Amino acid sequence: MTVPEPGDGVDTGADTAPALDAVPDTADPAGPSSARLAAPSAARTERGAARIAGTSGTAGQHSPSPAPAPSPPPSTEHARGGPAGPGGGPAAGGPERETIWRRPFRGLTLGIISVVSLIAFEASAVHTAMPVAAHALDGIPLYAYAFSGYFTASLFAMALSGEWCDRKGPLVPLFTGVAAFGGGLVISGAARDMWTFVGGRAVQGLGGGLVIVALYVVVGRAYPERLRPAVMASFSAAWVLPVIVGPLVAGTVTESLGWRWVFLAIPVLVLLPLTVMLPALRRLPEDGGRTAAVNRRRVLLALAVAAGAGLLQYAGQDRSMAAVLPAVAGLALLVPSVLRLLPRGTFRAGRGLPSVVLLRGLAAGSFLGAETFVPLMLVTERGLSVTLAGLALTGGGLTWALGSYAQSRPRLEPYRERLMQLGMTLMAVAIAGPALALLDGLPGWAPWTLVAASWAVGGFGMGLTISSGSVLLLRLSKPEEAGSNSASLQVSDALGNIALVGLSGMLFVGLGGGSVTAGTHTAGVAAGAAASGGTSHATAFAAVYLTMAAVALTGAWVATRLSPRVEARTRREGL
Repeated sequence: MTVPEPGDGVDTGADTAPALDAVPDTADPAGPSSARLAAPSAARTERGAARIAGTSGTAGQHSPSPAPAPSPPPSTEHARGGPAGPGGGPAAGGPERETIWRRPFRGLTLGIISVVSLIAFEASAVHTAMPVAAHALDGIPLYAYAFSGYFTASLFAMALSGEWCDRKGPLVPLFTGVAAFGGGLVISGAARDMWTFVGGRAVQGLGGGLVIVALYVVVGRAYPERLRPAVMASFSAAWVLPVIVGPLVAGTVTESLGWRWVFLAIPVLVLLPLTVMLPALRRLPEDGGRTAAVNRRRVLLALAVAAGAGLLQYAGQDRSMAAVLPAVAGLALLVPSVLRLLPRGTFRAGRGLPSVVLLRGLAAGSFLGAETFVPLMLVTERGLSVTLAGLALTGGGLTWALGSYAQSRPRLEPYRERLMQLGMTLMAVAIAGPALALLDGLPGWAPWTLVAASWAVGGFGMGLTISSGSVLLLRLSKPEEAGSNSASLQVSDALGNIALVGLSGMLFVGLGGGSVTAGTHTAGVAAGAAASGGTSHATAFAAVYLTMAAVALTGAWVATRLSPRVEARTRREGL
């Protein structure tokens, strides 16, 4: 689901963002999340998400990495002489003793972190269980849809949730989103065919988009401004443990009880944190700035992007003439909408802000596009268990946080653009690494080690790039444009995930990967491997990894254009 990932700057100001169509071709993660994240998505700026979602002081979205939060503007609580608790009254204990772990915030904080942790666990668990689920449902050709369908639906849901929160407050969207997320898990877990499974993932995406925006609205209303950075840091920290234990737990459950229980068990676990949060949620102060009606234009714009992206993905995997019509319709919906949401010059890598926004989509999408097919490759081509395949990605989540921490060091601030070039270069090398694991003649332990090491390097590169991009965007934005530009970053993140995961799926199926069965290390797959004669689909996997590595290298070039023209000229003359 679209969740805050360790890494983006956070701005929790409560000023109302103007409508999308009021922004002169500028607008935003993730988004999974990153996606995830996508696999792993990032804590986005509150006003930035308002540009997509339409909320006043909210944030949303994918794809992990903590970064220093910009100082928010003075709040109404401070203007009245003190911070407010969840009930709108003064917080107990005075400012010097107040933390997010003391009353009256303790229950709400525990509930929020628990929800985010469960979302993070689900994201890592899905990567682990997907190879077995897709094989069991005879759905390898639709493998990529299980991921891109989630992100496509969540992009629309974020816009809807923002408008809903503005009109009704966050309580109803939050619980509706949780219900949809849980319902999607049940649909996927009970699915008898792959299209039903993908439909369940899309329902999850709708729930995820509703929940993440509503959570940011809750943070903006329940916590005084000086505590909000701590809450956002806890969002990022909530990813760490699930990234470590998620693959192990999901792999064990898949091999012992079956893949369906990875999906069916999570909805029950969500009930406890919601129960803990409910008293504090009911005491949230009313927001006098609620809108009277939903801004349909903003919601329809997001719907057009999601529908267009979905049609293009469908057309890309159907090589018949019948695919021409959905392809044309998808382009007609997607292109005009995207051009409204991103800064002018984004797609030609214009210097400064347009390149910062473009780079976010290239970074998030290339990493997730490759990561989606890593567990499947290790299971089907190398015969590893789903547990080991999932654990190969664990190091990437941890080094992502390390890279985010490294870029936050004050002495590295003058080298921000170079850090992002380095990050994209490390990602390109890392994404190409799994292609080497496909070579014949490697010792039995070598493929797993090679992939795990590659993903650790790639995660560090993502930490440098994603977090630095958020910081650089704020540096290049005028104060009155920070919200719209942050929203552009989120749109780019989401579109990068959707487009490049979809491209990976098209390459994989187009080169024969849709018939993958060989080597799967779980019940019933040995027979499939024998029936297929042990056929290798290394070419299909390699095409995915090398194409995504090329996209990351393109991002490294885009990173040379992050400085505005005047600043770049001054640097050259200084040298």
